[in-house]
Amino acid sequence: MVGIKQSGKRQRGISLVGLIITLAVLGFLGVLAMKIVPTYTEYRAIQNAIIKAKSAGSTVREIQASFDANADVGYITSINGKDLIISKENNETEVSFAYEKKIPLFGPASLLLEYAGTTAKGGVPAKADQ
Repeated sequence: MVGIKQSGKRQRGISLVGLIITLAVLGFLGVLAMKIVPTYTEYRAIQNAIIKAKSAGSTVREIQASFDANADVGYITSINGKDLIISKENNETEVSFAYEKKIPLFGPASLLLEYAGTTAKGGVPAKADQ
């Protein structure tokens, strides 16, 4: 193109459409985080509650009662003491749990989170008979 003088500087920055798309993605990720963080916080509370319950009781009933007491204090609503898997391994009582949390997103879409934990040293939770 003859007659058009090119300047040495190029425009930099983000376009309006790019800004809107970026904000939409960040907004979606923010909403997703606000829905996931409470379930993860509850999972950590359950982990701590089973450790306390294991040390507080020696029988299945005592462990369940101790967990239920901790669940009331820790605002645990996903599982209760009867949902715990309590077994003896190598003459030591091990407490495990597993549960699913379904988080509705929009329309028919939802997010399924599977949580599991144990007090076993190997870290492999026992499976419930289903």
